[in-house]
Amino acid sequence: MRRPDVITPAPGQESVWDYPRPPRVERVAERVTIRLGGELVADTTDAVRVLETSHPPVFYLPIADFVDGALSDAPGSSFCEFKGEARYLDVRGGAVVAAGAAWNYPHPTRGFEALSDRVAVYAGPMDECTVGGEVVVPQPGGFYGGWVTSTVVGPFKGVPGSMGW
Repeated sequence: MRRPDVITPAPGQESVWDYPRPPRVERVAERVTIRLGGELVADTTDAVRVLETSHPPVFYLPIADFVDGALSDAPGSSFCEFKGEARYLDVRGGAVVAAGAAWNYPHPTRGFEALSDRVAVYAGPMDECTVGGEVVVPQPGGFYGGWVTSTVVGPFKGVPGSMGW
């Protein structure tokens, strides 16, 4: 499959096609929030993001910055060739439980140690996720957990026909 036509970033934007493979972890300067069930379930200025070719950034928040009771173990696991084995978590806000809507790497592989005490959340099941006050859009396709903001351009892995990218 050939590489798709890449969107040229405007000033202040990044192309996900300039992100590395294997991925890179970097600190985020902006405030990141997550709301579910009408409640604020996470709020941090200590997030990191994982940048990988063709994917919008995946944001990882410190477990300690989720409200008590917002995260609980969920069934299942998965394996990333770069980060290692992930466990899944349910996210609870108010009377709403988003089953398996978060994950973390308790024992990540070398180079990804910064993720061990952090959690990533699928934006789709949440009421709202924000980065720097901007409401994010979930990465297309439902499988990947990237967050799309106005600062990134694609096309993004997850759209129909992107499996071979």
